[in-house]
Amino acid sequence: MPGDVPVDPRGPRFTAWMTSLVLVIVLLTGVWQLLAAQTVIFAMCAFIGLRLNPYGQLFRTAIRPRLKPTSEREAPEPLRFAQGVGFVFALVGTIGYASGLTTLGVVATAAALVAALLNAAFGLCLGCEMYLIIRRFAPAKST
Repeated sequence: MPGDVPVDPRGPRFTAWMTSLVLVIVLLTGVWQLLAAQTVIFAMCAFIGLRLNPYGQLFRTAIRPRLKPTSEREAPEPLRFAQGVGFVFALVGTIGYASGLTTLGVVATAAALVAALLNAAFGLCLGCEMYLIIRRFAPAKST
């Protein structure tokens, strides 16, 4: 997607920590509107571009300047796919909470939280791994 450039891998991990915080708050409070806001963030990142991520913007402006520079970069496509996976779980969770199907909301939110925490704590991006597996079995068409 135009505008998506290779990403400092510390940014997605910071984003995963922030996302985890939001999801924990949702699970503790049941405030589905907060989950809806996170759903919008996932959608913007997945369908428009990673640069729209407010957590990523915070990382780029306030945190990265205080860190040692790194030349390590990640491709944006797996990250965008992972944001799309997060979007699906957050959307299902939002629908569950908002419609009174609280168990559905909790399960979907908890699944998103597990994925976010794996990325934040261990650098294991489940959505990114899914993307790579899918690409291995269904390679992109040549144009």
